[in-house]
Formats: sequence, C-alpha cells, structure tokens
Amino acid sequence: MKNYLLGIDIGTSACKVAVFDILGRVVAQATEEYKVYYPQQDYVEQNPMEWWESVCDATKKVLVTIDANDIAGVGVDGQSWSALPVDKNGNALHNAMIWMDRRSGKQAQQTIDNIGNDEIFNLCGNPLDATYTTPKILWLKENKPEVYKDTYKFLQCNSYITYMLTGEITQDISQGYGLHFFDMKNGTWNGSMADEIGIDIAKMPNIFNCHDVVGTITKKAHEECGLAIGTPVVAGGLDAACGTLGAGVVNVGQTQEQGGQAGGMSICEDTPIADKSLILSYHVIPNLWLLQGGTVGGGSFKWLRSILGDIDFKDMDNEGENVDAGSDGLIFLPYMAGERSPIWDKDAKGIYYGLGYDKTRAHIIRATLEGCAFALQHNLKTAEVAGVNVGELLAMGGAANSRLWTQIKADVTGKVIKVPSSDTATTLGAAILAGVGTGVYKDFNQAVDSTIKVTRTHEPNMQNHEKYKHSYEKYLEIYLKLKDTFRRG
Repeated sequence: MKNYLLGIDIGTSACKVAVFDILGRVVAQATEEYKVYYPQQDYVEQNPMEWWESVCDATKKVLVTIDANDIAGVGVDGQSWSALPVDKNGNALHNAMIWMDRRSGKQAQQTIDNIGNDEIFNLCGNPLDATYTTPKILWLKENKPEVYKDTYKFLQCNSYITYMLTGEITQDISQGYGLHFFDMKNGTWNGSMADEIGIDIAKMPNIFNCHDVVGTITKKAHEECGLAIGTPVVAGGLDAACGTLGAGVVNVGQTQEQGGQAGGMSICEDTPIADKSLILSYHVIPNLWLLQGGTVGGGSFKWLRSILGDIDFKDMDNEGENVDAGSDGLIFLPYMAGERSPIWDKDAKGIYYGLGYDKTRAHIIRATLEGCAFALQHNLKTAEVAGVNVGELLAMGGAANSRLWTQIKADVTGKVIKVPSSDTATTLGAAILAGVGTGVYKDFNQAVDSTIKVTRTHEPNMQNHEKYKHSYEKYLEIYLKLKDTFRRG
C-alpha cells in the first residue's frame, strides 16, 4: 500500500525534501544547499541544474528510510518570480533570474510608460516591478535576443523540477501572478496584453491546477533521483501558497503568518481583491486567492545571531522577556535589504531608533522582534484598508518556534495566532497537493483535517496591544521621516 507523500521545496538557499505519512507526520527529510550568484549589481541568479542535483541528493537521502514504491505522489513548490528560459528539450538557456534580481528596472518602467500601471494592474492585480518575472523576460529579449529567440518556454523553479521528474512542461496557476499578462480573475493568459507588453504568448506553458497530475516519474528521473518509475507528480505551486496550505489555511479570512528568511502574510479570499501595495496570487486550492505581503525582516534574527553570538530561540525568549512591551522606546526598522510590501523601497535601511546608555542586549533582542511584528502589522493594516477581512493567524516558518516572538506578533496585531507544525508547512503543503491529486484525500478540507494539528495558541494581551499602538505609529513615522534620506544614500 502506498502510504506516503513526498514534498519538494525549492527555496532561495536550499532544497528541502520531506516524506509524510497520510496523517501529515514527517517520516524522513533532508536539505541540500545550493549557490546564489551575484555576477553584477542587481543581478541575482541560480543554476537550475544545481536545483536538480540538490533535489536528487536530498531525495536519495530520504529514500534510505522508506521504499520509493510506497510513495503515492510527489508535489513540488518553489520560490516565485523566476525567469528561466528552456529549449524544446528542457535545457536551460540561461541561469534563472530569481526573485531578488532587479536588473530589469528599465524594462519595467518602459512598460509602465507605454501601457500604464492601471491597465496592467486591472488585469493581473499586481503592480509592475523589477522583481517580477515579466520585466526579466523583457530584459532577456533586449539584452540577449538569441536566448529569447531560442526559448521554447519560460519556466518557474517548481515547473522546471516537475519537468525534470516527468518530462512534461507545465505552469501551475499559483505562479501565474509573476506575469503581467495573467488574468487574475480567470486564471488564464491574456494574449492581447502579452502583445502590448511585447512577449510572445507561445513561449508560456499551459496552465494547470496545482493538484493536477501532470505526469509520472520517468526512467531517467528514476536513475538520477531514485523515485519509482510511474509515481504521479502534480503541477505543484508557489512556496508561500503551499506553506499557507500546510499551515491549515483553507477558509476565507484565515491568514498565514510567516517568519523565515522572507517574512510576510497570506490572507485567504474567495474573490480577487487586490491592492497596489500588496501581492495577489491564486491559492493552490481552486477558486481561492491569496492577498500577500512580503517582508525581508524575517532574516533579522539570523543577522542578530551573527552579531550577538550563537543564541537560539530559547535564549532569545528568555532574554527578551525581561524587557517590557515597547522596549522602553527602542524601535527597530527591519529593512535589512530594502523592503518589499507595503512600501516597496529598495533603498530603505535597517534602523534602531532610541538607543541610549540605558539600553541592554535584551532591549535590542526584543526591539528586533517587535520591529518584525510591526512590518507584519503594516501589511495586515494595508489589506484591511483594501477591504479584506483578516481573521485568525496561522504561523509557520522558523520564527514560530519562538514563543516570545509569536506572542509579540499576537500583541501587536491584536489577533489570535495558532501554531501548527511550523517547520514543515511548505513541504507538507506540496505533499498535500499530491495527496489530493492522487485521491489519497477526497478534498483539501479532509487533507487539512487529517494532517494539521495546532500545537499552541497565542491570545493577544490587549494591554500590550494598546502600548504597541504608540510604538507602531512611531515606527511608521520614522520611516516616512527618513525616506528621502534613504534615497540619497
């Protein structure tokens, strides 16, 4: 009997492979890192063959524990907004330009000038920015015309791995939001807008639901990664959307809160309500959408560890708890690599405001956690102004392992936060797609009921919430006062 499901996560710094039983319990998992290349300023690339090699190495490690023939299906998720050109044989013609790549700013602005932001936004629900896939394709067309000419299809990272597993070239619906000729209401490519933008629509793959079985493991893939020939593989999806599913978000108003290298939130909607300061995509569940916010502050703890020494979440919690809410006026702006939503300011900088001789290491720790919570609140408040209902938050990512950090987020937002098994939410979401697609689960509700268990719940301390209102307003004010200074460098 095929008792297991396998999820593959193509992240920014590493590939994670995990095998789950039908109750969502991790049976085996492995992680393999790969490089990020920075050939010039604003150029950020990855070698797709290094993705595949890492997938193969990690998969072989988990298959030491289980029999590949017991896997019912495979799902793949991945980072968003890549531009990976491949030929008819699936060979990469250029390194993947990943989400951090900003070389295409000129192409983005030219497209806005030619067409107008409103017309583009009204179709796809997202503003045009150099981080998205669209201007990266235009950059290739302008700067490497031979690559663009020879491109059969442009792929995302999960569709590339799906191709390597099955030999089938596909595009899942949740990754469509990176292309500005994607019709967000109908989930289809819009040929007229593609023509206006200047991209050949024939170079885009057919779109599939995320849980659709698009192929099976080939003999070649079996020889390279060890999975059994004929094992079904689904189209997969966006990592944030798979993580949202893996956190248990299946109903309107439920919100995934993520604290990892890239932090943020995803609010479940049954209609595509968009906001120019946020990000709109399809959920991996049919007929649902996600209004998302993405921040860079999640990596602040990793940075803090490099400054203060090798502290873990328990150490951080113990020290930070000794400081009152509001950190005695110390406020942290977590813009450590610019900032994404809702300010979209690549020039923004990390700031500690309110340092004095009375401030201790514990103040810095707590203020750092609070600053990341303020970034979350900024996104949630922006979504609420747009008319989106935000209910309970479901936490995932490494930050959810910190009880203090999670409680601070509950206090800042005034929302109840529930924590399921946070560290495996993304790969679990990919595995659930495979489970629904292959009939292991009859639907997504059954899948979530079977696999996801809340481990703890954080109720907001409303006294602290009132204190944080003042700190949050000052947090916003500090950025606005320094915005022009940031831009001047």
